[in-house]
Amino acid sequence: MSVTTIRHTHSAPRRSLRSLLIGSPLPTYEASHQTISKKVGLAVFASDALSSTAYATEAILEVLAFAGMAALWLSIPISGAIVLLLAIVTISYEQTIHAYPGGGGAYIVARDNLGETQAQTAGAALLTDYILTVSVSVSAGMAQLTSGFPVLYPYRVEIAVCIVFFMMLVNLRGVKESGITFAIPTYIFLGITMITLAIGFYRYLTGSLGVVTGVTPAETGALQGLTFFLILRAFASGCTALTGVEAISNGITAFKEPKSRNAGITLIWMSAILSVIFFSITFLANRIGAQFSWTETIISQMGRTVWGPGPLWYALLGSTTLILILAANTSFADFPRLSALQAGDGFLPRQLTYRGSRLVFTFGIVALAVFSSLLIIIFRAETTALIPLYAIGVFLSFTLSQIGMAVRWVKSSKLKEGEEIVQQGGVVRYDPKWRLKLVINTIGAIVTAIVTVVFAIAKFTQGAWVVVLLIPFLVLIFFRIHYYYRDLARHLSLADFGAPTRVKRNRVLLLVSSVHRGVLHSLRYASSLSEDITALYVATDPSEAENFKRKWDQWGNGVRLVVIDSPYRQLIEPLIGYIVRMAAERQPQEMLTIVVPHFVPTHWWQNFLHMNTALILRTALLRQKNIVVMEIPYHISDEEDQTVHREHDYPRD
Repeated sequence: MSVTTIRHTHSAPRRSLRSLLIGSPLPTYEASHQTISKKVGLAVFASDALSSTAYATEAILEVLAFAGMAALWLSIPISGAIVLLLAIVTISYEQTIHAYPGGGGAYIVARDNLGETQAQTAGAALLTDYILTVSVSVSAGMAQLTSGFPVLYPYRVEIAVCIVFFMMLVNLRGVKESGITFAIPTYIFLGITMITLAIGFYRYLTGSLGVVTGVTPAETGALQGLTFFLILRAFASGCTALTGVEAISNGITAFKEPKSRNAGITLIWMSAILSVIFFSITFLANRIGAQFSWTETIISQMGRTVWGPGPLWYALLGSTTLILILAANTSFADFPRLSALQAGDGFLPRQLTYRGSRLVFTFGIVALAVFSSLLIIIFRAETTALIPLYAIGVFLSFTLSQIGMAVRWVKSSKLKEGEEIVQQGGVVRYDPKWRLKLVINTIGAIVTAIVTVVFAIAKFTQGAWVVVLLIPFLVLIFFRIHYYYRDLARHLSLADFGAPTRVKRNRVLLLVSSVHRGVLHSLRYASSLSEDITALYVATDPSEAENFKRKWDQWGNGVRLVVIDSPYRQLIEPLIGYIVRMAAERQPQEMLTIVVPHFVPTHWWQNFLHMNTALILRTALLRQKNIVVMEIPYHISDEEDQTVHREHDYPRD
């Protein structure tokens, strides 16, 4: 057998709108060069986690406000406990990065160590989390923006949706370009925030730090007692600071070599910076008497107290708005990768594995933009309305990842030096530190599971019920897709197939509605397939039928004609009935081919001037088994259109 390989080389790019928006196509061999450094990786994958410092303290104070002003001091020990949990989760994911260098995070860990159901649960939780990350981050960015510019508040939804689609376009240009584009705003936020915190601590230590004024506290209704469950709720709400920690473990493949080492270092940088900023904001917010408010964020209150209502306060608000918006970029980096992994395993549509012209997962990026925009529109870009939906998926994936890693260390403990277990995502070998790592992951699993349950209970009536029901529903859909692909593979498998049955006779049916150039064009093609051709015509009007017969005698080239009388003017039903009867009479070595002529007008809008019978017939006949449907296009030129008009013989299509 001769095999010829032809390489298609991309010609000089045309100046199209597509190339202007997302750039010229990249060849496949460029994939290894579309990687990012640790500095750019911090901007791409850490922006979600870093941005959560803008609302995590606020989430704690919102819950503690129910117990009155005297309980707000508890935000400091609660933040300390969250920082400790962050350290445990970071150590766990740092281990995951080195154990699973191919990326995938909680999904791969659960798949290899817990099973497919747990893996798809983690996948559903993470995909939901990524969609909500975009919605929450952009909405929180709008809250910061409207704190400084209240006049923009009525237009926050429209602005938010435009920002989402702008980020979609930037990410369609490639991970390298999007990382470079968004790196500068991330480091601007870090610089301004660190300077603000440093000045705030200096003024606190020198006794010159004032108390915030002009804040309208949110109404909480009747005060509640300071119970253990209330403290747990505040802790769970503040754990939104951990959102995005898993992002780097999902996107290891985006880093330069050595990928695992660079990803691990970036994760440690991110967690250290996150811990410092989060705890410092909580501490200073407590010292200035900041309160949860619907009209002004905690960041704004702190910045106004430190800097006064001047340019530096606006700079802090502006940089915070940018980082909140850029947090969505973490999802644009991870959602397409995770969905491609699940699609590769057969649990999501295969289209999600497609890399576009810029070597990114195009369908995943577009799907993320569409779903997150819908959430922004539905919830009117209100951060507090979206956050109850947000953290459950995050901590569910945390819990499954921690349990999965704990199971991995148990497997490791049963191996001897030199032994290994080969899994889909990586290899398990004996680890002399397995006991310590098992303890770390077990503690992390218990704490993150508690946070998940507390969040689900406390926020259930505020919207968390949506996620509680959505995740199992998504898992059900994933498995339905998987069963479909599995059955499809079984039907298409060549195992035990043998030699295909030889076609000895091809019976061709040519569907015609009038006699014109398009029909004769289809007749010529049908003649190349077989000598056994039958033209099939449905007569809905006796006078038209007689006219058709005369013309067919003249132009039909001797091909036999079958006329189906339809006194009730039905068109599709008589055709389908006749074809089904013929198919039932078909012998095993016979093929029945239906040839359908189809007009292709010069302009797209001219399609609306035709009945498009060919499309209707093709759609109906494709549901019939053992029948081949061939649509023969006939392109209508201007000259042929003029001929038809001169003859005043308008074709029926």
